[in-house]
Amino acid sequence: MLDGLRKDIEKLISLYEAEKAERVRLQSLLAESKAENEACKKQIGDLEQQVNNLQLSEAFGAGGDRAGAKEKIERLIKEIDKCISLLDK
Repeated sequence: MLDGLRKDIEKLISLYEAEKAERVRLQSLLAESKAENEACKKQIGDLEQQVNNLQLSEAFGAGGDRAGAKEKIERLIKEIDKCISLLDK
């Protein structure tokens, strides 16, 4: 009877240790997944910024011509300033 109880306790301890090791492994895997997720989120943010920049460049027809884009932006700002001054009158 005591031997059976001892074997059951040893079996429980063994199962506990196995579950404990599995928990540590899963926590490590979770930490790696979280880090990978954050890296992917950062990459997505960077790519979205690049897309926005390209869309903005295309909207102004810059096509890589920074000076032309700058001139268009300056013209738009002047037009907006004129509109604001007309609204103030």
